[in-house]
Amino acid sequence: MEYTLKKSLGQHFLKDENIIRKIIDALQQGEFERLLEVGPGGGALTKHLLQIPDIDFKAVELDTEKVDFLSKKYPSISGKIIHQSFLDIDAPFDKPFTVIGNFPYNISTQILFKVLDWKENVPVVIGMFQKEVAQRAAAKEGSKIYGVLSVLIQAYYDVEYLFDVSNQCFTPPPKVESGVIRLTRKITPINVKSERAFEVLVKTAFNQRRKTLRNAVKAQFTTEELQDEIFNKRAEALSVNDFAALTFKMR
Repeated sequence: MEYTLKKSLGQHFLKDENIIRKIIDALQQGEFERLLEVGPGGGALTKHLLQIPDIDFKAVELDTEKVDFLSKKYPSISGKIIHQSFLDIDAPFDKPFTVIGNFPYNISTQILFKVLDWKENVPVVIGMFQKEVAQRAAAKEGSKIYGVLSVLIQAYYDVEYLFDVSNQCFTPPPKVESGVIRLTRKITPINVKSERAFEVLVKTAFNQRRKTLRNAVKAQFTTEELQDEIFNKRAEALSVNDFAALTFKMR
């Protein structure tokens, strides 16, 4: 191997060509002109992405050693690598772009929240995450793993859980299983009082998820509003649309 793996960066490199092909196929089911790969690492996906004709491609990679490796192995990537942490970069394109990656597990939830900041410009995300994070992003109300991530992502994106990926598909094998999901931005955005109010309500409700909504979010509503029967429920029982509707009743 021509590079070392850094545990501190959550690096586990994909080696299974069948899985790589499935991810590329999922990407190519949609149309796109600009593509950002997050964490190309050893280039398992990158080598295929560089061959897609007529697109503007960029990759963001924090690890200097991987940047040097990719530049040597794939000369066509010259000038297309952003040598920073994904969490620190500004949007790499002025126009809409698709995001793809075998996302570093130690920052995978933060990656999804960063995508939400860019949602006007990111119509599609296809990514591999720790299975638990992928399942949480796709979870529906009533599920024990349905939470803040599920609601905030699903307010703006349709989430499809595409397939599992065994830890044996990686070098070195991580201790966890993985899952690939696709996020497709909703054509009609959810109707909320404000994005800020929505985020505050969802985070407050799930912060004390064992309590009824009435006890968890009482500071946000008048005593009269809190008489509504919906406040007898716990946060995990409310749909994304339920939360959105409630923002209009907040103080």
